[in-house]
Amino acid sequence: MRTLASRTATPSPIEGSQAEAGTRPAPPQRLLDRLRTPRRPRLWFEIVLVAVSYWTYSLIRNAVPEQRHEALRNADWIWEWEHQLGMAFEHGVNHAINSVGWLIVGMNYYYATLHFIVTLGVLVWLYRWHPGRYAATRLVLFATTGVALLGYYFFPLAPPRLMTGGHFIDTVVAHDTWGSMASGNLANMSNQYAAMPSMHIGWSLWCGVTIAVLARPVWVKALGLLYPTATLVVIVATANHFWLDAVGGMICLSFGFTLSRLWYGRLSYRLPRQVAEGSVAVKAA
Repeated sequence: MRTLASRTATPSPIEGSQAEAGTRPAPPQRLLDRLRTPRRPRLWFEIVLVAVSYWTYSLIRNAVPEQRHEALRNADWIWEWEHQLGMAFEHGVNHAINSVGWLIVGMNYYYATLHFIVTLGVLVWLYRWHPGRYAATRLVLFATTGVALLGYYFFPLAPPRLMTGGHFIDTVVAHDTWGSMASGNLANMSNQYAAMPSMHIGWSLWCGVTIAVLARPVWVKALGLLYPTATLVVIVATANHFWLDAVGGMICLSFGFTLSRLWYGRLSYRLPRQVAEGSVAVKAA
C-alpha cells in the first residue's frame, strides 16, 4: 500500500499546459514589428535608396507646372504681408551683402553645393556611428522632402530675384558665378517657381539638429546649430527665398519628425545607437 509521502505528484492539466507553453517557441514577429525594429543598414541598399529618392524628388519637383503668373502673384502677396508684419528685410540684406564681392560669391557657391555635401555627410556619419538611429533619422529627412512637393504644387512661388518691380539682385547673374541651377544657363533644368518651402532650410536644420543632439564635442554641436543659421542668411542674401520660405521648411521638418516618431514609437535620437548584425538594437549611446 503506497503512502501519501511515497506517491509521485502528477501535474494538473492546467499546470502541464502552462509549463509546455513556457517552453514553446514564441510566435514569429509580425511584419509591422519587424519593419519598426532598428537594424543595421546595408550600404548598397542605402546608396541605391538615396540616389533613387533624390532622382524621384527632382523629377516630380521639375514636373510641377511652372505657373509663372500665379507664382509672381504669390510672391507679391508674401512681400506685402511681410511689410505688414514689419519684417520685410530681404531687400536690404540682398543689397548690403551683394556689395561685398568675395562674400556674395562665396554665398553663391554655398547655396549651390553645401545642402548636398553636408546632408550626405551627415547621412554617412549616421550610417557609420549611429546605425541604430540611421533608418529613423533618414525617415525624417525623406518625409520632410516628400511633403515639400505638396507646397511646390499647390503654392507656386517666385523667388525674390524673379519678382517684377522688386529690385532684387540675382547675385549669380550679377557676379557671373556658377551658383544655382535656378539662375543663369542652368535655369531651364530646374523649376524656378518652387521656392516654398525652402529645402535648403529643411535639410540644413535636419543636419544641424542631428549634429547638435548626437555629436559629443561642444564645438561640433555649435557648428551644427550655426549651419542652418548661416543657411538662412545665404538664401535671403542671394534673393533665392523669402524668410517665410524658411518657415515652410521648418513646418515640413516638423512633419518629418512627427511621422518618424509615430512609426518608431519614439524620437529617432532616443533609439539605441548600435545594433547587432541582423538583430535588434543592443547598446544605447
